[in-house]
Formats: sequence, C-alpha cells, structure tokens
Amino acid sequence: MNIVLSGCSGAGKSSLLAALAQRGFACVPEPGRRIVAAAAPDDPVLPWHDIALFNAACMQMAIADHRMATGLTFFDRSLLDAACTFARRGPLPADMALALQTFRYHPTVYLTPPWRGLYQQDVARRHGFAEAVAEYDALRDWLPIWGYQTRDMPRLCVAERLAWVLAEVAARH
Repeated sequence: MNIVLSGCSGAGKSSLLAALAQRGFACVPEPGRRIVAAAAPDDPVLPWHDIALFNAACMQMAIADHRMATGLTFFDRSLLDAACTFARRGPLPADMALALQTFRYHPTVYLTPPWRGLYQQDVARRHGFAEAVAEYDALRDWLPIWGYQTRDMPRLCVAERLAWVLAEVAARH
C-alpha cells in the first residue's frame, strides 16, 4: 500500500517521514529534494533554472520509487506532485497522464496544510510562503480530478502527528 504525504512546502512532511522511518516503516524521501541535493549549482535540472525539466526528472524518480515500493510505504511527495505542478502550467504531457493512470497510490492523500510557524526557506526551497500556499491549494483542488480524496493532517507536534497518521492508516486501510 503506497501512502502519499503531500501538501504545503515546509509544513512538516519530511519530519513526519523521519519519525515514520524511525518506527521501522518504509519511507521514500521527496524526489525534488533528492534531485536538488544531487545537482551542481548550475545544473539545468534545478527548478529555478528549468521547472519543466525538473518536473520531468521528479516524474521519472517518482515512477522508479513506485516500482520499488513493497508493502506499506509512505511517500514524501510523489508522481502526483510532479503532475500537479505540470498541470498548473498547462496541459499534462501524454506520458504523464498515462503514468498517473498506471502508477496509482492509495486513494487517500494526506496533506500538510499551510503552517506559517514551521515554514522556512532553505537551499532547496527558494520559493516564499505564498507560493507554498498556492501549491497546497492546487494539490487540494487537483487531486480529486484524478480520483484521490485529500485529508488534511492536523497542525500538531511530530509525535502527535505521527500518532494521528498511524491511527488514520489503521482506520482507513
């Protein structure tokens, strides 16, 4: 079962994934952050150089991640995020639409809502809070079009959010 944690940038997804991993759950880190970490500063794949190239790279990495997942796996973002970013800029490429139909996740996607108190820009997150909120809004509106329901995670400390997510997974899955 592939469970996606998505939503607003800087709202605690990575911290939650780290807590899940510490509990022994299979977790897949965010494709975008892995791409940024591996790239040289002038690499055209970086989102501030070429967002379409970056999203295509995220899509390919997310597909590879999906293929490798077995059993209960938590994803910090996914193919859904790359596709939504594409959709915000225009029509989805045919290969991405096919990938969305082929590589399905659990129908409930857990979203981290905007949380100004947690949000911080960093080397890999250069956009501001307003763009992070727009990203969340786009995901919340776009995911149901592709057959996913969204469920906002409460604004809780990591330990409480971890307990909430585990209870949700036990109850819904």
